[in-house]
Amino acid sequence: SKEIYKCFGCGKSGNSISFLMDHEKYNYVEALRWLANRYNVEVEETEVSPEVRQMQQASESLFIINEFARDFFSDALFNTEEGRDIALSYLKERGFREDIIHKFQLGYNPQARDEFTKAAISKQYSEELLMKTGLVVNREGRNADNYRGRIIFPVHNQSGKVLGFGARVIKSNDRAPKYINTPENEVYVKSRILYGSYFARQAIDKENECLLVEGYTDVVSLHQAGIENVVASGGTSLTPDQLRLVKKYTQNLTILYDGDNAGVKAALRGLDLALEEGLNVKLALIPDGEDPDSYVNKLGAQDFRKFITENKKDFILFQLEVMLKEAGNDVARKNEVVNQVAETIARINKIEDFSRQQDYIRQSASVLKIEESGLTALVNKFIREKITKQENKQSAEDLRNAEAAAATPPDDDTISLLNRDELQERGMVRCLLEYGMMPWDDEHTVAEYILEEQIDNSTIANPELVRIIETYKTWFDEGLAPGPKNFLYHEDRQLSTLVLSIMDFPYELSHNWKDQFETKIKTTEEMYRDEVTSTVNYLKLRKIRTMIEDNQKDLERPHTPDEQMMLIQTHQHLKMIERELLQKAGTVILR
Repeated sequence: SKEIYKCFGCGKSGNSISFLMDHEKYNYVEALRWLANRYNVEVEETEVSPEVRQMQQASESLFIINEFARDFFSDALFNTEEGRDIALSYLKERGFREDIIHKFQLGYNPQARDEFTKAAISKQYSEELLMKTGLVVNREGRNADNYRGRIIFPVHNQSGKVLGFGARVIKSNDRAPKYINTPENEVYVKSRILYGSYFARQAIDKENECLLVEGYTDVVSLHQAGIENVVASGGTSLTPDQLRLVKKYTQNLTILYDGDNAGVKAALRGLDLALEEGLNVKLALIPDGEDPDSYVNKLGAQDFRKFITENKKDFILFQLEVMLKEAGNDVARKNEVVNQVAETIARINKIEDFSRQQDYIRQSASVLKIEESGLTALVNKFIREKITKQENKQSAEDLRNAEAAAATPPDDDTISLLNRDELQERGMVRCLLEYGMMPWDDEHTVAEYILEEQIDNSTIANPELVRIIETYKTWFDEGLAPGPKNFLYHEDRQLSTLVLSIMDFPYELSHNWKDQFETKIKTTEEMYRDEVTSTVNYLKLRKIRTMIEDNQKDLERPHTPDEQMMLIQTHQHLKMIERELLQKAGTVILR
């Protein structure tokens, strides 16, 4: 009823939107759209440029076509004789159960030249957009199905929408590629996609580890075996966007690739970037002649998990082992290995992972049989070079991000350690949010009183609290009646989390209490004026004391007799105001 949640196990808290962001790993907009769709609420997006609106409409059109295609291919797989005899029987021979085929929404494109094309055109889908999705191609002046005779693997985004497809041949053919993938378009950007992430996100979060494989069938087979924290890169080296997608769920990435030379090289490509993203990267190479798909079917889920646990190696040490093996006794190549390892270690964020970087230096120096101090110096050299390159490229956005990170609000466990000033500042913000629209006197609301009496924002030390007050004032001046929910559902997650930590959402007093004990208990409505007065007076007191300190410092400087007298009178006047505020608050100061 309060539209908030609090987990007393992990400490996370928030509103319905932040719950979806935490649990489903949606961003703010995705969470809003999911809720709107769930409760049949139309979301009207405003203040969008014509160019952006056109791009959004194109994206939505592509999604609609992809969903039609997914349903068409699924129907062709299960409900046509050709699909059952050729494609479904093939999948079952590969060991895939029907439930897992349905889960991943696998399908089949019939062998006829244009069966899908005709079905799509009959539904009035645009030929231009059908070609943009890669579902339809023009061959010899005629439109035709691009994926005919192939097994279809839909590729989903984080909210389950179909971005595109991977189409696999059923029978090996030297002239035909094994896979055809959707070409890049407004919704399908290969560098930002990890196949299976929609189905794996909760398992990755739970296991705190992401397994990375190469192919679609590897993902499906591992899921069928009960190993669900797995995604596929599609055989390409990892990109920064893909690594950031992994990092949304976990810091721990384990790569499962074939053990042949090609598999080793594929596994090592792009992993320096993973270190820059702060990921803990390990590798487990599947034995030669096997892949994750075949090996999990051979071992079974339990032994496959055991194999990963026993065989995964740290990325840097594995890379070092491979490079030393290739270098052999060649001194020049060994020197290259030292430089390459030092450059890799330098990619680790020294501020965030200092101990981790030192561990790598120590272990690598031991394997290379060189002085630890020498490797440290070489690592620092690469760090300096990297900083020099970045200094002139640092953008204003990077600086803002750094400032935002430094101003991250404390969690609930930290609140108890806040000083009294911080607690009083939070108290005033809570009064503003909770009681703002209540009457203060016959002519004014609590919000009007607080905003008028607050003096200025210099009385608030925490800049994030100042931001809440300024946002509140803007809304209030526009004629709105802001309350806690306006902030709890604010798109700025940092702001909503801070407000949640400020609002204590007290339990309601039982009606039986007064009846049973015949005691007059003050309700919140009866006490709010006292609370507001207390917090406002405290902040006034703080302002006065700051003025007293400034005046005393001024008194210590040389002045004319008249100036000296003026400062003394000012001091006496400020001390009188201080005493009045202390009397109102019922506070005694110990000197």
